[in-house]
Amino acid sequence: MKILAIDSSGLTAAAAVYADGVIRADFSINNKKTHSQVLLPMINRVLSEAGVSPKELDAVAVGEGPGSFTGLRIGAATAKGLCLSIKKPIIPVSSLAIIAYNLAACSMTICPIMDARRKQVYTASYRFHDGEFKEIHEPAAMGIEECIGRFGEEENVMFAGDGVPVFKGIIQGKMGTRAYFAPPHLNLQNAASAAVYAAELYEKGRYVDAKEFRPVYLRLSQAERERLEREANGKK
Repeated sequence: MKILAIDSSGLTAAAAVYADGVIRADFSINNKKTHSQVLLPMINRVLSEAGVSPKELDAVAVGEGPGSFTGLRIGAATAKGLCLSIKKPIIPVSSLAIIAYNLAACSMTICPIMDARRKQVYTASYRFHDGEFKEIHEPAAMGIEECIGRFGEEENVMFAGDGVPVFKGIIQGKMGTRAYFAPPHLNLQNAASAAVYAAELYEKGRYVDAKEFRPVYLRLSQAERERLEREANGKK
Protein backbone atom coordinates (compact mmCIF):
# COMPACT_ATOMS: atom_id res chain seq x y z
CA MET A 1 0.00 0.00 0.00
CA LYS A 2 1.31 3.44 -0.97
CA ILE A 3 -0.36 6.61 0.30
CA LEU A 4 0.50 10.27 -0.08
CA ALA A 5 -0.88 12.32 2.81
CA ILE A 6 -1.20 16.11 2.72
CA ASP A 7 -2.61 18.65 5.12
CA SER A 8 -3.02 22.42 4.83
CA SER A 9 -5.98 22.87 7.17
CA GLY A 10 -4.10 24.76 9.88
CA LEU A 11 -0.89 26.66 10.49
CA THR A 12 1.28 23.83 9.17
CA ALA A 13 1.59 22.66 5.57
CA ALA A 14 2.65 19.02 5.55
CA ALA A 15 3.15 16.07 3.22
CA ALA A 16 4.30 12.50 3.78
CA VAL A 17 4.58 9.23 1.89
CA TYR A 18 3.60 5.94 3.54
CA ALA A 19 4.64 2.79 1.71
CA ASP A 20 4.28 -0.79 2.88
CA GLY A 21 4.11 0.08 6.56
CA VAL A 22 6.94 2.62 6.52
CA ILE A 23 6.98 6.43 6.42
CA ARG A 24 9.33 6.90 3.47
CA ALA A 25 9.37 10.72 3.53
CA ASP A 26 7.85 13.40 5.73
CA PHE A 27 8.09 17.18 5.44
CA SER A 28 6.32 20.14 7.02
CA ILE A 29 6.58 23.92 7.23
CA ASN A 30 5.17 26.08 10.01
CA ASN A 31 6.72 29.47 9.38
CA LYS A 32 3.94 31.73 8.07
CA LYS A 33 4.44 30.51 4.52
CA THR A 34 1.51 30.58 2.10
CA HIS A 35 0.22 27.04 1.65
CA SER A 36 -0.49 27.64 -2.04
CA GLN A 37 3.21 28.36 -2.57
CA VAL A 38 4.69 25.46 -0.64
CA LEU A 39 2.29 22.50 -0.91
CA LEU A 40 2.98 21.37 -4.49
CA PRO A 41 6.80 21.66 -4.18
CA MET A 42 6.50 19.77 -0.87
CA ILE A 43 4.52 16.96 -2.54
CA ASN A 44 7.08 16.69 -5.34
CA ARG A 45 9.86 16.55 -2.77
CA VAL A 46 8.41 13.78 -0.60
CA LEU A 47 7.45 11.65 -3.61
CA SER A 48 10.92 12.05 -5.07
CA GLU A 49 12.72 11.30 -1.83
CA ALA A 50 10.44 8.33 -1.16
CA GLY A 51 11.13 6.94 -4.61
CA VAL A 52 7.42 6.73 -5.38
CA SER A 53 5.81 8.03 -8.55
CA PRO A 54 2.27 9.45 -8.47
CA LYS A 55 1.01 6.53 -10.58
CA GLU A 56 2.20 4.07 -7.93
CA LEU A 57 -0.02 5.60 -5.25
CA ASP A 58 -3.08 3.70 -4.09
CA ALA A 59 -4.72 6.84 -2.71
CA VAL A 60 -4.13 10.38 -1.48
CA ALA A 61 -5.11 11.27 2.08
CA VAL A 62 -6.04 14.88 2.81
CA GLY A 63 -6.97 16.80 5.94
CA GLU A 64 -10.67 17.40 5.27
CA GLY A 65 -11.18 20.02 7.98
CA PRO A 66 -12.29 21.76 10.00
CA GLY A 67 -9.75 24.54 9.78
CA SER A 68 -8.71 27.51 7.69
CA PHE A 69 -11.16 28.02 4.83
CA THR A 70 -8.37 29.02 2.44
CA GLY A 71 -6.10 26.21 3.59
CA LEU A 72 -8.83 23.61 3.22
CA ARG A 73 -9.62 24.74 -0.31
CA ILE A 74 -5.94 24.59 -1.27
CA GLY A 75 -5.60 21.07 0.11
CA ALA A 76 -8.84 19.90 -1.50
CA ALA A 77 -7.99 21.34 -4.92
CA THR A 78 -4.50 19.85 -4.81
CA ALA A 79 -5.72 16.38 -3.78
CA LYS A 80 -8.59 16.37 -6.27
CA GLY A 81 -6.38 17.48 -9.14
CA LEU A 82 -3.77 14.82 -8.43
CA CYS A 83 -6.28 12.02 -7.87
CA LEU A 84 -8.27 12.85 -10.99
CA SER A 85 -5.07 12.71 -13.05
CA ILE A 86 -3.94 9.34 -11.66
CA LYS A 87 -7.50 7.95 -11.25
CA LYS A 88 -7.10 7.12 -7.56
CA PRO A 89 -9.41 7.82 -4.58
CA ILE A 90 -9.12 10.36 -1.80
CA ILE A 91 -9.05 9.33 1.85
CA PRO A 92 -10.66 12.16 3.87
CA VAL A 93 -9.08 12.48 7.32
CA SER A 94 -10.43 14.80 10.01
CA SER A 95 -7.91 17.54 10.76
CA LEU A 96 -8.75 17.10 14.45
CA ALA A 97 -8.18 13.34 14.27
CA ILE A 98 -4.77 13.96 12.70
CA ILE A 99 -3.73 15.99 15.75
CA ALA A 100 -5.05 13.37 18.14
CA TYR A 101 -3.35 10.54 16.25
CA ASN A 102 0.03 12.13 17.04
CA LEU A 103 -0.58 10.99 20.64
CA ALA A 104 -1.13 7.29 19.98
CA ALA A 105 0.63 6.28 23.22
CA CYS A 106 -1.59 8.52 25.37
CA SER A 107 -3.92 6.69 27.76
CA MET A 108 -6.14 9.66 28.62
CA THR A 109 -8.82 11.45 26.61
CA ILE A 110 -7.29 13.54 23.82
CA CYS A 111 -8.94 16.85 22.97
CA PRO A 112 -7.59 18.66 19.88
CA ILE A 113 -8.57 22.33 19.73
CA MET A 114 -8.07 24.59 16.73
CA ASP A 115 -8.55 28.33 17.09
CA ALA A 116 -11.73 29.16 15.15
CA ARG A 117 -11.60 32.89 16.02
CA ARG A 118 -14.58 34.74 17.49
CA LYS A 119 -13.72 33.10 20.86
CA GLN A 120 -14.51 29.63 19.51
CA VAL A 121 -12.60 26.43 18.82
CA TYR A 122 -12.98 23.56 16.42
CA THR A 123 -12.79 20.51 18.63
CA ALA A 124 -13.56 16.83 19.12
CA SER A 125 -12.27 14.18 21.52
CA TYR A 126 -10.71 10.77 21.05
CA ARG A 127 -9.29 7.82 22.96
CA PHE A 128 -6.98 4.94 22.13
CA HIS A 129 -8.53 1.84 23.65
CA ASP A 130 -7.38 -1.76 23.14
CA GLY A 131 -5.42 -0.73 20.07
CA GLU A 132 -8.35 1.11 18.50
CA PHE A 133 -8.66 4.83 17.82
CA LYS A 134 -12.15 5.92 18.87
CA GLU A 135 -14.05 9.19 18.50
CA ILE A 136 -15.75 10.23 21.74
CA HIS A 137 -17.14 13.63 20.72
CA GLU A 138 -17.64 14.38 17.03
CA PRO A 139 -16.07 17.50 15.47
CA ALA A 140 -17.90 20.75 16.25
CA ALA A 141 -17.37 24.48 16.63
CA MET A 142 -18.04 25.85 20.13
CA GLY A 143 -16.80 28.14 22.89
CA ILE A 144 -13.82 26.92 24.91
CA GLU A 145 -15.82 26.73 28.15
CA GLU A 146 -18.45 24.54 26.48
CA CYS A 147 -15.64 22.35 25.23
CA ILE A 148 -14.16 21.99 28.72
CA GLY A 149 -17.60 21.32 30.19
CA ARG A 150 -18.00 18.10 28.21
CA PHE A 151 -15.46 16.29 30.40
CA GLY A 152 -16.07 14.71 33.78
CA GLU A 153 -14.87 16.38 36.97
CA GLU A 154 -12.34 13.59 37.61
CA GLU A 155 -11.27 13.14 33.98
CA ASN A 156 -7.71 13.90 32.85
CA VAL A 157 -7.53 15.38 29.37
CA MET A 158 -4.63 15.91 26.95
CA PHE A 159 -5.10 19.06 24.87
CA ALA A 160 -3.32 19.71 21.58
CA GLY A 161 -3.64 22.01 18.58
CA ASP A 162 -3.07 25.64 17.67
CA GLY A 163 -5.85 26.64 20.08
CA VAL A 164 -3.71 25.66 23.07
CA PRO A 165 -1.58 28.84 23.16
CA VAL A 166 -4.75 30.93 22.84
CA PHE A 167 -6.84 29.18 25.51
CA LYS A 168 -4.31 27.46 27.78
CA GLY A 169 -4.88 29.90 30.64
CA ILE A 170 -8.65 29.35 30.58
CA ILE A 171 -8.21 25.58 30.44
CA GLN A 172 -5.82 25.55 33.39
CA GLY A 173 -8.09 27.86 35.35
CA LYS A 174 -11.07 25.53 34.87
CA MET A 175 -9.35 22.13 35.05
CA GLY A 176 -6.18 22.65 37.08
CA THR A 177 -3.95 19.58 37.22
CA ARG A 178 -6.44 17.52 35.19
CA ALA A 179 -5.34 19.37 32.05
CA TYR A 180 -2.28 18.17 30.14
CA PHE A 181 -0.77 19.68 27.01
CA ALA A 182 1.01 18.02 24.10
CA PRO A 183 4.69 18.90 23.52
CA PRO A 184 5.47 21.14 20.52
CA HIS A 185 6.51 18.30 18.17
CA LEU A 186 3.14 16.57 18.68
CA ASN A 187 0.90 19.62 18.94
CA LEU A 188 -0.05 20.33 15.32
CA GLN A 189 -1.22 18.41 12.26
CA ASN A 190 1.39 15.93 11.08
CA ALA A 191 1.25 14.31 7.64
CA ALA A 192 2.98 11.15 8.89
CA SER A 193 0.20 10.64 11.45
CA ALA A 194 -2.38 11.40 8.77
CA ALA A 195 -0.82 8.80 6.47
CA VAL A 196 -0.77 6.01 9.07
CA TYR A 197 -4.35 6.70 10.12
CA ALA A 198 -5.39 6.95 6.47
CA ALA A 199 -3.98 3.48 5.84
CA GLU A 200 -6.38 2.14 8.49
CA LEU A 201 -9.29 4.00 6.88
CA TYR A 202 -8.34 2.73 3.42
CA GLU A 203 -8.38 -0.87 4.60
CA LYS A 204 -11.90 -0.26 5.98
CA GLY A 205 -13.05 1.13 2.63
CA ARG A 206 -13.42 4.67 3.94
CA TYR A 207 -12.34 6.56 0.84
CA VAL A 208 -14.19 8.47 -1.88
CA ASP A 209 -13.95 9.25 -5.55
CA ALA A 210 -12.02 12.48 -6.09
CA LYS A 211 -15.06 14.09 -7.73
CA GLU A 212 -17.12 13.53 -4.58
CA PHE A 213 -14.67 14.91 -2.02
CA ARG A 214 -15.69 18.09 -0.19
CA PRO A 215 -13.93 19.80 2.75
CA VAL A 216 -15.65 19.95 6.14
CA TYR A 217 -16.00 23.58 7.27
CA LEU A 218 -18.39 23.21 10.26
CA ARG A 219 -19.44 26.85 10.02
CA LEU A 220 -19.87 29.59 7.45
CA SER A 221 -16.92 31.63 6.24
CA GLN A 222 -16.56 35.23 7.41
CA ALA A 223 -17.69 36.52 4.01
CA GLU A 224 -20.81 34.35 4.14
CA ARG A 225 -21.59 35.43 7.72
CA GLU A 226 -21.23 39.09 6.79
CA ARG A 227 -23.52 38.62 3.78
CA LEU A 228 -26.22 37.02 5.93
CA GLU A 229 -25.89 39.81 8.50
CA ARG A 230 -26.34 42.44 5.77
CA GLU A 231 -29.38 40.63 4.42
CA ALA A 232 -30.86 40.32 7.92
CA ASN A 233 -30.43 44.08 8.36
CA GLY A 234 -32.04 44.81 5.02
CA LYS A 235 -28.81 45.80 3.35
CA LYS A 236 -27.37 44.55 0.05
